Amino acid sequence: MLSNYILLGMPGVGTWVVIVVAILILFGGKKIPELMRGIGGGIKEFKDATKEDETKKEDTNNLDR
Repeated sequence: MLSNYILLGMPGVGTWVVIVVAILILFGGKKIPELMRGIGGGIKEFKDATKEDETKKEDTNNLDR
Protein backbone atom coordinates (compact mmCIF):
# COMPACT_ATOMS: atom_id res chain seq x y z
CA MET A 1 0.00 0.00 0.00
CA LEU A 2 2.83 2.38 0.83
CA SER A 3 4.57 1.58 -2.46
CA ASN A 4 1.53 2.89 -4.35
CA TYR A 5 1.93 6.28 -2.68
CA ILE A 6 5.66 6.36 -3.38
CA LEU A 7 5.16 5.56 -7.06
CA LEU A 8 2.42 8.16 -7.35
CA GLY A 9 4.95 11.01 -7.33
CA MET A 10 7.44 9.35 -9.67
CA PRO A 11 7.33 10.42 -13.33
CA GLY A 12 6.60 7.64 -15.78
CA VAL A 13 8.11 6.88 -19.17
CA GLY A 14 5.60 9.06 -20.98
CA THR A 15 6.46 12.01 -18.77
CA TRP A 16 10.18 11.60 -19.46
CA VAL A 17 9.52 11.46 -23.21
CA VAL A 18 7.57 14.72 -23.02
CA ILE A 19 10.36 16.34 -20.99
CA VAL A 20 13.05 15.24 -23.47
CA VAL A 21 11.01 16.45 -26.45
CA ALA A 22 10.41 19.80 -24.74
CA ILE A 23 14.14 20.19 -24.06
CA LEU A 24 14.93 19.37 -27.69
CA ILE A 25 12.42 21.94 -28.90
CA LEU A 26 13.62 24.64 -26.49
CA PHE A 27 17.37 24.21 -26.90
CA GLY A 28 17.76 22.48 -30.25
CA GLY A 29 20.17 19.70 -31.13
CA LYS A 30 23.27 21.90 -31.23
CA LYS A 31 22.94 23.38 -27.75
CA ILE A 32 22.41 20.10 -25.89
CA PRO A 33 26.07 18.92 -26.03
CA GLU A 34 27.18 22.32 -24.72
CA LEU A 35 24.60 22.09 -21.96
CA MET A 36 25.76 18.59 -20.98
CA ARG A 37 29.41 19.72 -20.97
CA GLY A 38 28.49 22.55 -18.64
CA ILE A 39 26.60 20.22 -16.32
CA GLY A 40 29.49 17.74 -16.35
CA GLY A 41 31.96 20.50 -15.54
CA GLY A 42 29.79 21.64 -12.65
CA ILE A 43 29.58 18.12 -11.26
CA LYS A 44 33.36 17.71 -11.57
CA GLU A 45 33.97 20.98 -9.72
CA PHE A 46 31.55 19.91 -6.98
CA LYS A 47 33.31 16.55 -6.54
CA ASP A 48 36.72 18.24 -6.46
CA ALA A 49 35.50 20.68 -3.82
CA THR A 50 34.13 17.89 -1.63
CA LYS A 51 37.40 15.93 -1.94
CA GLU A 52 39.34 19.07 -1.01
CA ASP A 53 37.11 19.57 2.02
CA GLU A 54 37.63 15.95 3.11
CA THR A 55 41.42 16.28 2.87
CA LYS A 56 41.30 19.46 4.96
CA LYS A 57 39.29 17.62 7.62
CA GLU A 58 41.79 14.75 7.60
CA ASP A 59 44.70 17.17 7.91
CA THR A 60 43.14 18.93 10.89
CA ASN A 61 42.31 15.59 12.53
CA ASN A 62 45.94 14.48 12.10
CA LEU A 63 47.19 17.73 13.63
CA ASP A 64 44.93 17.30 16.66
CA ARG A 65 46.49 13.94 17.53
